[in-house]
Order: sequence, then C-alpha cells, then structure tokens
Amino acid sequence: MKIRVNYRAVYDYDEPVSLSPHVVRLFPRDALQARVGSLGFRTNEGASVHWSRDLHDNMVASCFYPQETAVMEVALEAEIELTERNPFGFLLAPRALRWPIDYDARERELLSRALAPEETVDWPSALQPQAGMDTVTVLVEMNQWIHANVTYERREEGEAFSPEETLRRGRGACRDTAVLLVAALRAQGVAARLVSGYLWESATDPSERKAESSLHAWTEVFLPGAGWVGLDPSNGVMADHHYLTASVGLVPVEIAPVVGTYFADRVVPHRLVSELRIERYEFPIGSRHDV
Repeated sequence: MKIRVNYRAVYDYDEPVSLSPHVVRLFPRDALQARVGSLGFRTNEGASVHWSRDLHDNMVASCFYPQETAVMEVALEAEIELTERNPFGFLLAPRALRWPIDYDARERELLSRALAPEETVDWPSALQPQAGMDTVTVLVEMNQWIHANVTYERREEGEAFSPEETLRRGRGACRDTAVLLVAALRAQGVAARLVSGYLWESATDPSERKAESSLHAWTEVFLPGAGWVGLDPSNGVMADHHYLTASVGLVPVEIAPVVGTYFADRVVPHRLVSELRIERYEFPIGSRHDV
C-alpha cells in the first residue's frame, strides 16, 4: 500500500519574537516495511536548515532563524510504500519466553540506559507481573491495563507527566502513557524506549481509537530474538504497519517532534495550530529526497 503524509504546524505569536535554533524530528524512518519514496520539508523563508543524524540514528533538521518573526511554520510531505505487518509476527529467543527477560552480558552493556529505572514509583499490582509468566502475555496485559485505566486526553504542548503523576491523575496524553509503560518495564528489568511518529487508520474499533492520524507517541521493548517491538498503551494494542516511526529515544526530549523556544523581554502569548493528513494513493517509488 502507498500513502502520503502531510503535516503542518504553525506557531503564531502575538508580536515578533526572536527564535532559538529549533530541532525538528518529524521524518519517517526508511525501512524494509516502510520505504520512503520522497520527502519534503519547509520552514520559514530565510531560515537556515542543517541536517544530521542523532545518537539514535534519527534524522534531525536543525533550523536557525536570523530575523524576528511572529509566525514559525514547519511542514512535511512524505510518500511511503508500506508492507502489512503482523504485530505478533516475531520469534523470541528461548531465554525471552518467560518473564522476566534474561539478557546476556553484551545486551545489558548496550541496553544499559534503556534498562535503568529513573525513579521510584508505587506500582499497581497489574504492572508488577509474576515471574515465570509468558512474556508476550505479560506485555499485552500491561499495555491493555494502562489503556483501560488511564483516560486519553489530547495535549498538543508541554512536557510528559511523570509516571507517578499519570497514575495519580488517571488520564494523560499519548506521551504520558508511553513514558508510564517505559518506566514500568524498566522497573521490571526490561529494556524499553520511547517512540514518536504517526498513527493512521488504526485497526482498533473506530469508537475506541486514540490519536489516530496525528502525531503520536508509543513504547518499544527489546526482546531477544525479536529486537525492538512496539506497544501502544494509548490504544492498548501492539504496533503494526499503521505506526510510522519518526524518532526513538530514551527520554521524552529525544523524541519531541519540535524543540525550541523564543526570546523576548516579556511573556508573549502564542498559539499552535497543526494539521495532519495521511491518505492512500498511487505513486512511483523512487529515490528522490527533497530536503
């Protein structure tokens, strides 16, 4: 199947401001099951854009704005050819079949930051599975428990809440539940990381879909034999071809789609208006990258 992704975000300030360099991570990853045919990006006229890969191999655009402005815009267009993927279509190494996962010494060394718990949380029993249980069953149940017990709320801006705050509030945006699941997995000695990207035409019941056709955040867990496997606690499902990865990271700032600030001698009110369209269509896959 072939899809086109169009995303546009406009930050509208009440008066001209100076902008810091902005880091943008909106770019779908090219992979065997998600081939990027073309990619276009634009921001304010006169801005200087520098391209790089970060420590997690995410494509990053660093945007520098030389003049004061009352409007900052970022926009992306991508054409992608997808192959349908079964989210349970993976094989586990024997040492990963039962909970908790047994990583070898080399894996522990390379995954050390993805394994380290960052805070002490009073975890509910549902997020403290018993040893010896089937690993996939544990992951499905933890994912679905968060979906059932944390009400989804859309929040365009702001940092992710801590796991403790999300549990206390009983509601959160996708980045809050992703952070919560990562922390719960790490507390069990399991390597996990954060993912941001796009969700389109979710296979779940339409009345239950959360963050469909929007910028989205979810979780990946490292399973020996399978590699990184995606879980979406906002929707309570495993990630399949409807999930388009743009960036991965260990902490929320490493996957934030746009990071930057403004400078002024007082607080300047501003508004964020964003639009995302993801649609199927026919196009010839090539190697053009308009960046």
